[in-house]
Amino acid sequence: MSAFDDVTTLAAQRIWDGVVGRVVQGEKLTLAIVELEPGSVIPEHSHANEQLGVCVVGSLHFRVGDEAREIAPGQCWCIRADVPHEVATGPDGAVVIETFAPPRADWADRQRVEARPRWPQAGLTALRASQ
Repeated sequence: MSAFDDVTTLAAQRIWDGVVGRVVQGEKLTLAIVELEPGSVIPEHSHANEQLGVCVVGSLHFRVGDEAREIAPGQCWCIRADVPHEVATGPDGAVVIETFAPPRADWADRQRVEARPRWPQAGLTALRASQ
């Protein structure tokens, strides 16, 4: 196995309805590029993994514990293990990059889907449009 890969060649996995993840598994953490369709909702849930993330494209309404916030590109979050959280995307959907520790072993058998990556191309297009 190579130490290198390309986001566009990573298998897409269905994480939730309207949510696709491309995952790099390490020994002690998972890196995920997660693409959320417009209007996607990830219902309240919690897990034993600590979760750190950053929004790359689009927008999210994020609730972590009792705190809620609108998230835009460049903003990030930290979710401690076992803290309930939920997310809803804005009208353009979103692309986020997240890490999980320990690794997300529960994602190993998620359904593989055909999906064209929205990022990095979508992120570059949005960046050029804002300049």
